[in-house]
Amino acid sequence: MGDLDIVVPVREGPVNQQLRYALRSWEANIPHRRVWITGYRPPWLGGVGFIPTQQAGRTKYANTTLAMRHACRSTEISDPFLYANDDMFVMEPLKSMPVLHRGPVREVEEYYAARASGSYLRGMRETRDLLVQYGHEDPLSYELHVPLLVNKPGMLHALESGRRLDVLHKRTAYGNLAQVGGERIADVKVLHRGPRFDRSTPFLSTMPDSFTNGEVGRLIRTSFPKASSYETTRRR
Repeated sequence: MGDLDIVVPVREGPVNQQLRYALRSWEANIPHRRVWITGYRPPWLGGVGFIPTQQAGRTKYANTTLAMRHACRSTEISDPFLYANDDMFVMEPLKSMPVLHRGPVREVEEYYAARASGSYLRGMRETRDLLVQYGHEDPLSYELHVPLLVNKPGMLHALESGRRLDVLHKRTAYGNLAQVGGERIADVKVLHRGPRFDRSTPFLSTMPDSFTNGEVGRLIRTSFPKASSYETTRRR
């Protein structure tokens, strides 16, 4: 993986401690060539490639779609690249990035429909319907909080196919249209402060509260106490 770049969209805000520790985990455990930030670069961050994007007045879904489109069109970013978010942590060394999915979209949809509604669930349903139109009768969900290996032409095709959806599930559209396959896992996002979460996986993800106040956040901070080469200040 050493010739791959890591691309991460970042929204505006000067403090992003999850990103700080995500970078520490990637530097320690993912062989890569360079990290690219799309969107906003926090003032403490250095040594990365940067593609600024306009975010004012846009939804977070539109922001990340725009960031992805810019990354795929950049001639400086590797093809393929690893697409990650600032709340994704890699807890042990990887020789290669596995392709992972969450199971059928219909099952993930049932999970969310029993707990909440809103634009995310609507986008899931609309993305599923789009994929059915493209011949994927029972599409898989790739909406996991783990890095995803992205081929630029495949992702641009997915974005173009879903251009009319305001909440396109990009990972899922790409994974099915590009037929990347993969292994099924449960999502690694830890939503709570308690000590009960899966520690056997090499991947973890947090909410701001579970990172700041939870046991999972303490584990991550303890695992990566040293500043990465991407930090221009050593604040913890």
